[in-house]
Amino acid sequence: MERLSGMDAFFLYAETPTNHMHLTLCAVLDPDGMEGGYSFERVRSHIQSRLHLVPPLRRRLVTVPLRLNHPLWVDDPDFDLDFHVRRAAVPAPGGETELAELVAHIASVPLDRTRPLWEMWIIESLAEQNIALVAKLHHSTLDGVAGVEQMVNFFDLERAMDRSPDEQRGPAENAGEAIPSGVDLFTEATIERVRGLAEIVPLFRRTAKSFLAVRRNRAEPDSVAGGTPLSCPDTPFNASISSRRRVAFARISLDDVRSIRKVAGGTINDVLMAITSGALRSYLGSRGELPDEAMVAACPVSVRTEEHTGKSDNRFSAMFCSLHSDIDDPRRRLSEIVRSSQAAKDEHALFGPDAMQSWAEIADPNLFSWLTDLYTASRLADRHRPAINVMFSNIPGPPFPLYLAGATLQRAYPMGQVLEGVGLNITVMSYCDNIDFGFMAAANLVPDLQDLAAEVEPALVDLGQAVGSA
Repeated sequence: MERLSGMDAFFLYAETPTNHMHLTLCAVLDPDGMEGGYSFERVRSHIQSRLHLVPPLRRRLVTVPLRLNHPLWVDDPDFDLDFHVRRAAVPAPGGETELAELVAHIASVPLDRTRPLWEMWIIESLAEQNIALVAKLHHSTLDGVAGVEQMVNFFDLERAMDRSPDEQRGPAENAGEAIPSGVDLFTEATIERVRGLAEIVPLFRRTAKSFLAVRRNRAEPDSVAGGTPLSCPDTPFNASISSRRRVAFARISLDDVRSIRKVAGGTINDVLMAITSGALRSYLGSRGELPDEAMVAACPVSVRTEEHTGKSDNRFSAMFCSLHSDIDDPRRRLSEIVRSSQAAKDEHALFGPDAMQSWAEIADPNLFSWLTDLYTASRLADRHRPAINVMFSNIPGPPFPLYLAGATLQRAYPMGQVLEGVGLNITVMSYCDNIDFGFMAAANLVPDLQDLAAEVEPALVDLGQAVGSA
């Protein structure tokens, strides 16, 4: 039994009928090398044999009476693998368009909170005899980095791994945990809530000092600032969202990104943000909706240290980065992104890596959930300037091939959640020699998401030509 951290619980409180808080991964696999050929039963058995390596996938929630404190994780005594591992097929011709439509349908349905918060879908009938694994995990269970670390347990470094029959079956089924009584939950929650209240004043003082430090730095002559939330331009992405999602994919060469970085400087992440900014410029510009001001992206930052390796709780903070989408020249846009991204890192450091964690820890579950429901129901996102324009995440993936039950992983598209008022999430992950882009959007705000994904490759080409790396 384990209590959720404040950051884990935040993703439960922020969830509404339209605001789903799960992460999605679409892994495209070539089953040609599977011993005995592909079968759903073989993949299901493989997943079952690895479940013991990922304990969070057997846990379900227990809510504290009156929601006086964050919920608890307990091992599910009624765990049923068939509820979590499912099977579907895409219609002909089974290309990325058809796959994206099916993934969007899967992502549009919230997870059942009475069971462990995950699903895996085996998708068949893809072109070239391929299959796909679509994993859907609630953000309260894992963050992006932990998700990659844990999902790797289902994959192998070689096509066929020599394992004993006992290892192939996995350990005996866990009987689950006894659910604690309401009285015990109430008593413990009350004590912890009182302790948490004592942290409010010191935390407020630390946060206020950090805000003042950022303000002083920005007032310095020739200072460079990071992105500024709550003062972003209006875009089609920034409004109240529907429950339906759109999904799209893109892929670019990692070597091309490295070549640009070598010539122009900065980091791989800076180059990827510049490519994303160029794609957004082209997409919005072709519709006459490109804002005159620079768009701002919220970028999750992992604060996971070595002592957190292998743990599944959320360990991240966020930076606010200007995409400098108001700059037409690709090379100058990248140069400004490099400068302002470093400034965003410096400003983030002034708050410390645990500022978000600390505020989430003392948040009142009832008040936060009530405010979230009120904000959504009142459609307030349509009535104020956007806090941010887009979510952008960069997750480092493995530089070597992986295999699932003997099937070769070809592509891995990660997708984060959209938020009320921020209807577009762009997540990228490197794998071998490529970088895969996963686009997730609210269907009512970005109905033509594939058109945006199609602008990624041209944006890479334009940037490469501008810096002289192409």
